[in-house]
Amino acid sequence: MTETLSVVEPATELELAAIPRAGVEQADAAVARAKAAYPGWRAVAPGDRAALLRRLADRVEEHGEELAVLEARNAGKPIADARGEMGMVADTLRYYAGAPERLLGDTIPVAGGEALTFREPLGVVGLIVPWNFPLVIASWKLGPALAAGNTVVLKPAELTPLTAVRFEAIALEAGLPEGVVNVVAGPGSVCGRRLTEHPDVAKIAFTGSTEVGRGIAAAAAQTIKRVTLELGGKSANVVFADADLERAAASAPMAVFGNAGQDCCARSRILVERTVLDRFMEALEEAVEGIRVGDPLDESTQMGPLISAARREEVASFVGPDAPVAIRGSAPDGPGFWFAPTVLCPVDNHDRAAREEIFGPVASVIPFEDEADAVRIANDTIYGLSGSIWTRDGARALRVARAVESGVLSVNSNTSVRVSTPFGGFKQSGVGRELGPHALEHYTEVKSVYLATEPA
Repeated sequence: MTETLSVVEPATELELAAIPRAGVEQADAAVARAKAAYPGWRAVAPGDRAALLRRLADRVEEHGEELAVLEARNAGKPIADARGEMGMVADTLRYYAGAPERLLGDTIPVAGGEALTFREPLGVVGLIVPWNFPLVIASWKLGPALAAGNTVVLKPAELTPLTAVRFEAIALEAGLPEGVVNVVAGPGSVCGRRLTEHPDVAKIAFTGSTEVGRGIAAAAAQTIKRVTLELGGKSANVVFADADLERAAASAPMAVFGNAGQDCCARSRILVERTVLDRFMEALEEAVEGIRVGDPLDESTQMGPLISAARREEVASFVGPDAPVAIRGSAPDGPGFWFAPTVLCPVDNHDRAAREEIFGPVASVIPFEDEADAVRIANDTIYGLSGSIWTRDGARALRVARAVESGVLSVNSNTSVRVSTPFGGFKQSGVGRELGPHALEHYTEVKSVYLATEPA
């Protein structure tokens, strides 16, 4: 009898779907399919591979509304956000469709001849993606992996497998050969572990928690797999006294509460210069109380439910009776894993709420004294993924941006991700980069070939 995976809709707590539950046998079969397809996919002419990726982007766009509704219901995200993510999936595939014909090597003059370098694909790549942005984060890995000539085994999160399963079928519709894209929907402790340990998998690209990332790195070391890890974050949103406070305060809530706070880029530590703390908090309160929390399929919804009851319980542990709750938004009653957007103030950077990745709609406001104090607090964390700096002083913005230990920073903005720019973290936020041209480096090996030219 086939085991099934029950997929729950976070907004209703009801079963949304039941699909076959993959295990070790299915993971092995997927790797075998990918390995068999690799020689043929690698041999596809660069222009033809580019055309197939463009066709795949077109198919994703054609199925965009279907995929967005599926993602909104499965992950509990607002439909407007889900549509934006499906647009980014198509954009990412189109961006990397330009890569096959631009994976260039070098010609290096050396004594006695010439040396050439080539960028070669790795082979079978395992892609392990999280539940918070299921298909869009998958596309960040799929795009460069496929463009470079690798075949892939995609393991979606157990909680949110539906768009990945649908994507596999769409890839076949677009004309990608059988076995180039393979999906295994099963527990990470089973399927993810098997991919990490499998001798025929050349690389693991993982997005998820730092804790799980440590285990993947250790397991991958046994076969010297290439690994990229996009892990946790505890990003700082630094607001100086000379900033446009109203704009900073209006922007700050969704920099934390977007996707119900389930975002490794969440700027959940809001650092505010003490002299303007009261003014900032007044403006922040109005912005937080205006957030519309509700049905993901409602066009006006800005924040949906948390992914599960377990996640809600964990988030609630940060907002106990002694927590300095300064602002509390609203959330629906009844079925659904709802949690109201919450702001704690004042918080010391050594408090648990400021040290741990909450992964829920809870922000900590931390006062600071001056520029040096702001940089010290921003860097006092094991993470270094994202962050923002709000100031009208251009020199200060550049000084602080250079001083903050983080992979992605924005000035007078709270955005982190663009298809054409590298994304990744410092410290325990990860290893390697996704997106932009830099991602391709992680899906290829450099081969050096020496040609002797001296006459015999």
